[in-house]
Amino acid sequence: MVDTKTPGDKKLSVPGKTLTLKPRVETGTVRQSFSHGRSKQVVVEKRGKRRVGGEAGAPEPQAPETVKAAPAAPAAKPAAPPPAPPRSANSGVVLRSLTEDERSARASALADAKMREIEERRVAEEEAKRRASRESIEQAEREAAEARRKAEEERHRHEEEAKRKAELEAKKRFGDGETAAPAAATTTARAPAPARPAAAAPSRAPGVAVEAEEEEGPRQVRRGPGGAMRPVAAPKTTHKPGPQKQRGRLTVVTALTADDVRERSIASFRRRTQRLKGHAANEPKEKLIREVTIPEAITIQELANRMSERAVDVIRLLMKQGAMYKITDVIDADTAQLIAEELGHTVKRVAASDVEEGLFDVVDDSTDTEARSPVVTVMGHVDHGKTSLLDALRQTNVVSGEAGGITPHIGAYQVTTPESGKKITFIDTPGHAAFTAMRARGAKVTDIVVLVVAADDGVMPQTVEAINHAKAARVPIIVAINKIDKPDARPERVRTELLQHEVQVESLGGDVVDVEVSAKNKTNLERLLEMIVLQAEILDLKTNSQRPAEGTVIEAKLDRGRGPVATVLVQRGTLRVGDIIIAGAEMGRVRALISDQGETIQEAGPSVPVEVLGFNGPPEAGDRLAVVENEARARQITSYRAHQKRENAAASISGMRGSLEQMMSQLKTSGRKDFPLIIKADVQGSLEAILGSLEKLGTEEVAARILHAGVGGISESDVTLAEGFGAAIIGFNVRANKEAAGAAKRNGIEIRYYNIIYDLVDDVKKAMSGLLAPTLRETMLGNAQILEVFNISKVGKVAGCRVTDGTVERGANVRLIRDNVVVHEGKLSTLKRFKDEVKEVQAGQECGMAFENYGDMRVGDIIECYRVETIQRSL
Repeated sequence: MVDTKTPGDKKLSVPGKTLTLKPRVETGTVRQSFSHGRSKQVVVEKRGKRRVGGEAGAPEPQAPETVKAAPAAPAAKPAAPPPAPPRSANSGVVLRSLTEDERSARASALADAKMREIEERRVAEEEAKRRASRESIEQAEREAAEARRKAEEERHRHEEEAKRKAELEAKKRFGDGETAAPAAATTTARAPAPARPAAAAPSRAPGVAVEAEEEEGPRQVRRGPGGAMRPVAAPKTTHKPGPQKQRGRLTVVTALTADDVRERSIASFRRRTQRLKGHAANEPKEKLIREVTIPEAITIQELANRMSERAVDVIRLLMKQGAMYKITDVIDADTAQLIAEELGHTVKRVAASDVEEGLFDVVDDSTDTEARSPVVTVMGHVDHGKTSLLDALRQTNVVSGEAGGITPHIGAYQVTTPESGKKITFIDTPGHAAFTAMRARGAKVTDIVVLVVAADDGVMPQTVEAINHAKAARVPIIVAINKIDKPDARPERVRTELLQHEVQVESLGGDVVDVEVSAKNKTNLERLLEMIVLQAEILDLKTNSQRPAEGTVIEAKLDRGRGPVATVLVQRGTLRVGDIIIAGAEMGRVRALISDQGETIQEAGPSVPVEVLGFNGPPEAGDRLAVVENEARARQITSYRAHQKRENAAASISGMRGSLEQMMSQLKTSGRKDFPLIIKADVQGSLEAILGSLEKLGTEEVAARILHAGVGGISESDVTLAEGFGAAIIGFNVRANKEAAGAAKRNGIEIRYYNIIYDLVDDVKKAMSGLLAPTLRETMLGNAQILEVFNISKVGKVAGCRVTDGTVERGANVRLIRDNVVVHEGKLSTLKRFKDEVKEVQAGQECGMAFENYGDMRVGDIIECYRVETIQRSL
């Protein structure tokens, strides 16, 4: 019996042998042989599978008679430990039965071994599956390679047949003499090469593969470890059957000692083929005439590719015309057209703006037209009651929310007439002088202009401007004389003043309709609507509502919650949710349509104003809107427009900047100062009006420099830009977010908020006036004549003078005049009368004077005393 260890040593004691967790390993040595007689002895281990008790064929360990094994019991009820085993007298080894811990350790070891056996069996099965899959793939690859080899042999055979047919054809055409030599060479080349004698084969070392020549063909054999020869499969060859061409370098020795005739080279065969086709090569090729598409600018390489000509020929033509170009140079369309026509091609001129063809103003072929609502623009001078008149018609109160009584935005509304039930679309335009562009946009999209004139105020400058806009748009005018309820209202005065601007009303024998109304008392509003409907019937407004929509962007803004929002007046067709739209350089897909009442609608027909959500960015006010068929066309058009916009901006900036010399000379001559500003507004129209007003404030000495202008709230990037340039930030009906306000406070950036445009313009005007250089004005005080010059120690020269006129003040500016020539300009340092210092000396009195840092005074000189006043200028 062998000694056993505790279960903690992972070694169990059983009768006859020791159970361990280590696999049984048989070791041995094997000597490996390498080339050049090298060898190496390595140790090889052979691991046997672990056998678990209970498997088939596994012997059960037998316990000796002196030991009684405990009966097997469930794990829940272990057997009582046996008595201590007796000691053997012969071996001196303690003979004892297994303890409960040892039995449980043995059971766990057997269970672990069984689990490992199951895992090994599973791994072996997976490995067998992978090996079978790999063998099937290799078999498929071998079959594919065999198929390719057969196809290659078939191709070579066809080539040989074609070659023989070509030789026979040549023999028939040119006779036997010319093809005799090649045929003889081919016959000689196809003769089988003599077999090399076996004695000439080089000797091979033992253990290396050798070739044994047999009647069936060469076969490779390899010497095994015991010295026996075993056959080895010959490698597969892909060469075509038949005699092979002699390979290797051609020298004099190999040429003289060669047993076979050299085969004709490929180059020789090609030369012969070219000689046979020589008569066909000399014939001139037919020139291909192409239609060449030429854009506004094209490179020489691209032009040559489109004409299928060589770029060298194009450059040669240009050199004949006296112009030196490279292949990558860009030429204009006229030069490219001359070159293409010189080379015999036809030309088709295209321009980048062709992408916009067919976008607007497409004539409707359909006769299915229907009447549409008239679009009426309300125009007039500021504070003449335009918005109040619309509020009375719509029964709303928009004017109460306007700051300063000024309409800063252009609005669009729809009103239903009470009698006929027809709808009229009204566009409300601002009357302030800064909103000229808004009034012009309103006049362009309208059918009828309602000119509102206050009966107590008469015709004003913006009234005249509205008349001019209406005449430029060639639309009829209806004059609404408002505020007739006031005591000082004089409607006849308004009609008379309109005659000065070629507007003759019906009451004075003209053709312009005039209606006296009162928005406050709602007087004659029904008659005004009746006149509008009557004028619309005369115009016979019809359109096709089933075509893709076209319209005009009246206003655009950037809403924080909804994104870019554009107020659009649909002019033709029907705009639906989901349509792909473009407006200016912006595109998008209609996500929602909101009416003037704030309701969400699914479509908007002709003459319907709606708010459109879904643009990628806020478009410019006044841009035309169109629906396109797909996103690719929309991207193409918007990219072209964005490129044009960038080019125009770059051209204007380069024109403003000029060269460095021009900038320096301009600074020297003018000394113009800039007032940097960053302007953010709520809508595009207000921003446009602010920029136009600030531009008019500029002079030759100072001007407003707009660093950035945009629509939307003031962001942190605006504050960063203002900090870099020391600019002020102006917000018109917008506010800064929390982060931007905090950054502006930390960096000391001033942010000013406005909701009335003339307050904004006045403040900027005052700030720009502070940059103007002040005006210096001289005020004459008096003259004095030097009677005597005294030289006093520690003081210098002092002039004794008599004041001839005016007064002389201490510290005033003085000029020393000698013989009517100004000798010195400076200040009085001392003014004394007798021995006392005095502030001023009146005319007729004598005094003593001394100049600062000057002492060249003579008797008879005249001292002129004056004061310099600084006057602040304003714009």
